[in-house]
Amino acid sequence: MNRFGVGMLFLCGLLIGSLAMFAHAQDNTITAYKCTSAQGQVSYQGAPCKHDQKQQTLQLDGNEPGSPPAQDKEDDTQQITATPAPRPPVLKTPPSLMYSCTRATDGKTYLSNNGNPAPYYAPLAMTGIIPTPLGQTSPHVKANATMVASHYTQVQDQCQPMSPQDTCSELRSQYDDNEKKLSRAFKSDQPALQQRESELLAELSHC
Repeated sequence: MNRFGVGMLFLCGLLIGSLAMFAHAQDNTITAYKCTSAQGQVSYQGAPCKHDQKQQTLQLDGNEPGSPPAQDKEDDTQQITATPAPRPPVLKTPPSLMYSCTRATDGKTYLSNNGNPAPYYAPLAMTGIIPTPLGQTSPHVKANATMVASHYTQVQDQCQPMSPQDTCSELRSQYDDNEKKLSRAFKSDQPALQQRESELLAELSHC
């Protein structure tokens, strides 16, 4: 074979290779459609436009790597914002201090907001104290006409502070008792009970 024949074979090989590459590129090409409505609104889609829309075809290279979908980014953002930093615990102030007091006359207990009740006079017969000369009934109190006439002596109740847990338990009991009274009270008696209800709720907010 002469040189002319060899050159022709070489050119044919190049042409065939180019055609094969072009065909492969054509296989990976994606056709998109740019559609423009009569109002000027533009949209892109993979199917031909409607008959009342202006159509323009676009050839896209399918070999280019696609960008990650926006939905994934949004999901990542939502996942980050969905777990905020924990808030510090809110410390409650304890309720107002209450006292458990014991009567000096009969030993019965009662609750009070005052841990130092004022002293008072009581008959000696109620206190169980063995009668003594009136001048010695109390080192701080002098005998007077009332004590001499009725055999009274000065006494004072003893009180101990309650724990916050016991105070809250007692406040709940008082609230329940006040609610029962309020449900059965006449209209004229309700304002005082409603005021007490508000006071108890304010104290219970600290429990």
